[in-house]
Amino acid sequence: MSVELTGAEITVRCLQEEGVNYIFGYPGGAVLFIYDELFKQDKVKHILVRHEQAALHAADGYARSSKNVGVALVTSGPGVTNAVTGIATAYMDSIPLVVISGQVPTAAIGQDAFQEVDTVGITRPCVKHNFLVKDITELASTIKKAFYIASSGRPGPVLVDIPKDVTQQKTVFAYPSSVSMRSYNPVVDGNSRQIKKAAQLILSAKRPMIYSGGGVILDNASDALTELVRLLNFPCTNTLMGLGGYPATDKRFVGMLGMHGTYEANMAMQYCDVLIAVGARFDDRVIGNPKHFYSEERKIIHIDIDPSSISKRVKVDVPIVGSVSEVLKELIKLIKASREETDAHALKEWWKQIDLWRERDCLRYDRTSAVIKPQMVVEKLYAVTKGDAFITSDVGQHQMWAAQFYQFDKPRRWINSGGLGTMGFGLPSAMGVQLANPKGVVACITGEASIQMCIQELSTCKQYQLPLKIINLNNRYMGMVRQWQEFFHGNRYSESYMNALPDFVKLAESYGHVGMKIEKPEDVEAALKEAFKLKERLVFMDFITDQTENVFPMVPGGKGLSEMILV
Repeated sequence: MSVELTGAEITVRCLQEEGVNYIFGYPGGAVLFIYDELFKQDKVKHILVRHEQAALHAADGYARSSKNVGVALVTSGPGVTNAVTGIATAYMDSIPLVVISGQVPTAAIGQDAFQEVDTVGITRPCVKHNFLVKDITELASTIKKAFYIASSGRPGPVLVDIPKDVTQQKTVFAYPSSVSMRSYNPVVDGNSRQIKKAAQLILSAKRPMIYSGGGVILDNASDALTELVRLLNFPCTNTLMGLGGYPATDKRFVGMLGMHGTYEANMAMQYCDVLIAVGARFDDRVIGNPKHFYSEERKIIHIDIDPSSISKRVKVDVPIVGSVSEVLKELIKLIKASREETDAHALKEWWKQIDLWRERDCLRYDRTSAVIKPQMVVEKLYAVTKGDAFITSDVGQHQMWAAQFYQFDKPRRWINSGGLGTMGFGLPSAMGVQLANPKGVVACITGEASIQMCIQELSTCKQYQLPLKIINLNNRYMGMVRQWQEFFHGNRYSESYMNALPDFVKLAESYGHVGMKIEKPEDVEAALKEAFKLKERLVFMDFITDQTENVFPMVPGGKGLSEMILV
């Protein structure tokens, strides 16, 4: 005999069917029936955040550091508008999320009802897809589609908007075992002819370069990428989103590329003769002005799951649409089976040139300073954690120093907002990372401006006993804003100085956590060691750093990769 369930019961049952362990949210009137059903069960654990933006960032961090879809639940009106920043963050970085939002009752839609917004309209530009469920009989199948769309092809956030009356209505529950959508069939296998062309071009290269991005992480293709790079002995660079896709401590890794990438990575990108782009999108922070990127003749192979990303900013010669991991495996097979070999002499000369670029030591800084250098804090963090921590960051100078000086050898260990550049991302995303990896060491590298965007989540950390370690690189400035004002705005520091900061130690203690203030370089390592010994406690470390320090190298906006400002 079929049992009828309410829409709220169906929603929770769907989450259970999908194996969801955690849902991050904040209750409100339009979703109270769903919250009532969450209360009645214990399979799906709810994490109560203090702001809806944080719910999305936490779900995002959970997804990035695991291989699961992140899930968030918010109410209608201000609940969902508060969540938009987190949704857009996930969209820009292709993170699989399912967002369930409450909506006013069906009959009230379009009537300017209390706490009503056009959720579908507002979120349309920053989701992979969204749904408004007006018919309860379509609720279960819609949620199934949401998880499928979010996690397949190029991942992304999918929103399901559910009117309050739909959560009260009843229907027979049946969760689909599979999804078939005529209008959505992402390609997985790459075109065999194109892969063969790529293999031939790779073997003919004299100055090759492998450029990999976040797609390698998202498609769990790190092992395949590593095998390809070592098989060919080619230089490899990662984008900001791709760090950890190839081991940073390997000699073939030439560092991150782009606006704040290494001199050797950017020069190799600019002067290679064959460029293999893997799961990357040639965005503006990576190659600068495309006009300057075209100044050197090169052949480009581009592997990506999303056909719209190929030749979007840079025209490529061998496009391959498909799963990065599957295409790389096929490419490795062809190269191993080929009778041709790479030009060993040419490759040796190319490595000599790269080593000459490396000698510029573009990441050097003053290690004898009497004030704390932020780069040194990150280096000491790497040493104390033995490079095995999960690192989240906010956005700004500290983000770039983390990317430059923490050497990521594993994927899904570097969690940051790359595309949208969202201040406030670091702390709540770290919460999601810790819940996804309960035995992992999780550190959030932040700045005194970014941390205040979502600092209320220290309360959430206390409630759920999340032992995060917060590394606050405190220079009393919005550092990256100040750097641009110094370089390009005549040292006019308009509204970038923070002259009314809280006492972060006391603030952390007021939430029930441990606070530390570190002001001398000689105290940095000892403070970090002490903090990480407190395995069960959140520790907020306020490092008072050099106010004048800038991030180098830097490619100014509108310039080419070879036009770097060096130290």
